[in-house]
Amino acid sequence: MDNLEPRYDHRAIEDRIYERWEKSDYFNPDNLPISKAAKPFTIIMPPPNANGSLHVGHAVFVTLQDILTRFWRMRGRQALWLPGADHAGFETQVVYDKKLDKEGRNRFQIPREELWKEIWNFTQENKKIMETQLRKLGASCDWSREKFTLDPNIIKEVQNTFIKMHKEGLIYRGERIINWCTKHQTSLSDIENQFREQKDNFYYLKYGPFTIGTARPETKFGDKYVVIHPADARYKKYREGEKINLEWINGPITATIIKDKAIDMKFGTGVMTITPWHDAIDFDIAERHGLEKEQIIDLHGKLMPVAGEFAGMKISDARPKIVEKLKERGLLEKVEEDYSHNIRVCYKCNTSIEPQIRKQWFIKMEKLAANATKAVKQGKIKFYPESAKKIYFHWLRDIRDWNISRQIAWGIRIPAWFKTKVGTEFEAAHFKSVSFCKKINIEQKERDSKLFEIGVRWMGSNTEDIIQFDQWSMQKLKDLNLIDDDWINSNKIKQSNAPGEIFVGEKPPNSIGWIQDPDVFDTWFSSGQWPFLTLQTSKPGDFKKFYPTDVMETGHDILFFWVARMIMLGLYRTGKVPFKAVYLHGLVRDKDRQKMSKSKGNVIDPLGVAEIYGTDALRMALVVGNTPGSDIIISEEKIRGYRNFATKVWNIARFVLMNKPEMVNKQNTKDSRNQSTKKLTLTAEDKKNLKELAKVKSEITKHIEKFEFHLASEKIYHYIWHEFADKIIENYKPRLLQTTQEPSPPISADNIAAYQTLKTILAESLKMLHPFMPFITEEIYGKLHPGKLLMIEKWLNPAR
Repeated sequence: MDNLEPRYDHRAIEDRIYERWEKSDYFNPDNLPISKAAKPFTIIMPPPNANGSLHVGHAVFVTLQDILTRFWRMRGRQALWLPGADHAGFETQVVYDKKLDKEGRNRFQIPREELWKEIWNFTQENKKIMETQLRKLGASCDWSREKFTLDPNIIKEVQNTFIKMHKEGLIYRGERIINWCTKHQTSLSDIENQFREQKDNFYYLKYGPFTIGTARPETKFGDKYVVIHPADARYKKYREGEKINLEWINGPITATIIKDKAIDMKFGTGVMTITPWHDAIDFDIAERHGLEKEQIIDLHGKLMPVAGEFAGMKISDARPKIVEKLKERGLLEKVEEDYSHNIRVCYKCNTSIEPQIRKQWFIKMEKLAANATKAVKQGKIKFYPESAKKIYFHWLRDIRDWNISRQIAWGIRIPAWFKTKVGTEFEAAHFKSVSFCKKINIEQKERDSKLFEIGVRWMGSNTEDIIQFDQWSMQKLKDLNLIDDDWINSNKIKQSNAPGEIFVGEKPPNSIGWIQDPDVFDTWFSSGQWPFLTLQTSKPGDFKKFYPTDVMETGHDILFFWVARMIMLGLYRTGKVPFKAVYLHGLVRDKDRQKMSKSKGNVIDPLGVAEIYGTDALRMALVVGNTPGSDIIISEEKIRGYRNFATKVWNIARFVLMNKPEMVNKQNTKDSRNQSTKKLTLTAEDKKNLKELAKVKSEITKHIEKFEFHLASEKIYHYIWHEFADKIIENYKPRLLQTTQEPSPPISADNIAAYQTLKTILAESLKMLHPFMPFITEEIYGKLHPGKLLMIEKWLNPAR
């Protein structure tokens, strides 16, 4: 008799079982032993970032998506779970920067092509590790269809989307206020900022006849516009456009009165000066009134020449000295301490974001957001939990144009080309993208940026008008040996290097002097197209067959970053929603509901605990008790508890197999699955237990169909342990133990009925448990039905 080992050892079976699954080739829906006309079921795996090992958050999505894939595969659907990996542009650049720092290197000193190759090799190594880890977690995805966001055909399609959107007027290149990370030297989109509450001094300053308030006196050097509300009776004597001479930080200036309804009359004194270069609201006011904009802080977070004696200083060093000077000049009226306000910080390095005016590529979001809102309101996409819809609608209602330019080397290059004067060669755009080119391109400030945005591509201003570079930028370039000193004249770049026209397309026009924009896309622009990109570039017929996909399962923290953008871009490119349902899981926290972090020492390595307690135990621990959208509570104790459950399942199976009647052992069981209990004389107890089994399976089926993984897992857990093991098996022991008596009594029909009933309950319990704990269930089922694969067995109700 082919019995199980006395003790369950997950290490002895998991790799062997996964190898058997892969060899069967049933992860590929094309090879499933079902009708080719069977309805498909599709999940596109959220591609993990190829810059490190999988963490416990990845184990969550692997578990949940594998549950769905295995469930629907057993339900007779052509189940496709398409895996992939993300190049993760900015995030990978940050990770690789840390690696370079440890090696004493700097990415700005590495030629772009070499840097790209280094990061490519880095991601490919990590990608291989991740694939191994996904297998360890039991992922039954179709590896033959695996994708990477930098596959050539993916890159081409991403660029085609950009070209199409630009042609249709949905993408423009404009001079706008953007979020600038002074550490990583790149722009970030609004949702890549985090807000940090901070307490600072709030300064009340004398500005001619007015009192203004600010927490950032270092930005006030260029303030020459006083803005008041047109309905504010306190200042009605001041006329729009009126000039006022006053003393300011570095001496006398002339200020202009501006009246605008954006001013909050109840805040402070109801008067403010504006710094259009470094504040989004101020920028909008300046745009409305056609006001000049002056840069005060450079791209490294240092003050510029307009700050006079403070030029070149970091903000943190300059602020107290500026306040002291304001005090000496009699311009500091009072200081309010511990002023609490929220500041924007980079979501990767926590550095304060410095708003800057930069020329970037933007997507007009209003129309895309309206279509995405309409699709969900029409019920084309369901959300789990449903409460996520309210947040989704709120974000889309307040959406701003999306800055998709990133000033890094790693990513998909923007298919835009700059025309230079004949014979001029340089590496385009931003000085931080320069890579030992000896010559550098700059972007000039157009006299009429509006004309530029609507298609007039000529640049006609003087080099001295440029805004991207200042004397410290120039010196920094010299320090990095990125350009020769003779290309700089009095800290200005020679006029001969100014670019001309701009062309958007996969390749430049057939003439000399075109160079490609060095910026790359925001990684969310490419991953936002992931569902249709993967299927369009997959096997012939895949897009038609598997799109739209059935569900997008992902973390609730990237509802805006990713889910909303997939819906917008999917509708734009295909006219269809990319998926029919969105399931959002929560963040993983420890048993005390604390966020996991290395500094707290509460991080759980999923592969580490899986090695100790088994993958099945980890998977159950991640599912039981965790509802959609809520935080997922995990601890080693919880995982250990489900290791004990796995042992219980193993012991149940051993008991059933060891009590198989002798005559059943000798029967020809070519297809023992067909030994139906309805051919036997069942007792009332047998019928009652089989009826209860059918009820439990029906309930579990409904729970999984409704994405109630927590309820399904809890039900099968309690049924197997507290019903099957504690009650049914205990009650059946007298009917089975007769077969082990000495001398052996004749095998009775009741012995066989008892065994077949237990075998049926065990087999169906294994099927119900398989999506959650695939390794142990596959191993046991192979002993129960030798030669059969549980992963493709039919999910049917047991004998009725």
